[in-house]
Amino acid sequence: MGAITAQELLSTLRRIEARGRHETAHRVRALAGRVLRFAVATGRAQHDVAADLKDALAPVKSQNFASVTDPARVGELMRAIDSYGGHPVMALALKLAPLVFVRPGELRAAEWSEFDLPNAEWRIPAARMKMGELHIVPLSRQALAILDELKPLARGGRYLFPSLRTRDRPMSDNTINAALRRLGYSKEEQTGHGFRSMASTLLNEQGFPPDVIELQLAHSERNKVRAAYNKAQRLPERRKMMQAWSDYLVRLKEGAVS
Repeated sequence: MGAITAQELLSTLRRIEARGRHETAHRVRALAGRVLRFAVATGRAQHDVAADLKDALAPVKSQNFASVTDPARVGELMRAIDSYGGHPVMALALKLAPLVFVRPGELRAAEWSEFDLPNAEWRIPAARMKMGELHIVPLSRQALAILDELKPLARGGRYLFPSLRTRDRPMSDNTINAALRRLGYSKEEQTGHGFRSMASTLLNEQGFPPDVIELQLAHSERNKVRAAYNKAQRLPERRKMMQAWSDYLVRLKEGAVS
């Protein structure tokens, strides 16, 4: 372990990049960093060379799902979201989006019947999920506080975020993006879907298990047996990660830079 150099690791990552798998290259670097940090902690290596490559890889770019991933800029975004002066329901949707990092369609059509607040869970039915499977979102203390603010505004309606025209339909699919534009973020900087990329990038950087992150993102799992096992057995880890993520966003909002 101690003999591995940054150049050797970079060479391996470049081969992944050459196949067009830029996000995979970033995830492999993060995973290598976890292994190397363990090696340092156990006396097998002197330094985490993966950390030296943080800015060596090509950035992951998505024209449609742009996101802010630099911690300092994430803090700025969280402060901007807190300052949003639009409709109160929209302001709360904007605050909840980065905490739960679900797909925009899953957020905008959220129904109160899906929430088990005593157990701090949002259970999104399979019919509303891209992959066609029930998805559980553990709710952090911060997310629960936002839901408490929403309750008086719901007035017994079906949706958390109803259309401004009628409570019988959810808000439109472009509402969160429009709010981000109002805050000064262009479509090349941040989108509603981009909160998923933000969470994926920074949670991997912080060393959370990639499998747990992928499960919480509700990405497809080719091995169905493994998928069923993971969803049954890894929920406690996901709860811990979701709370840690919300706490991290609070620290960034308060001015921490990493």
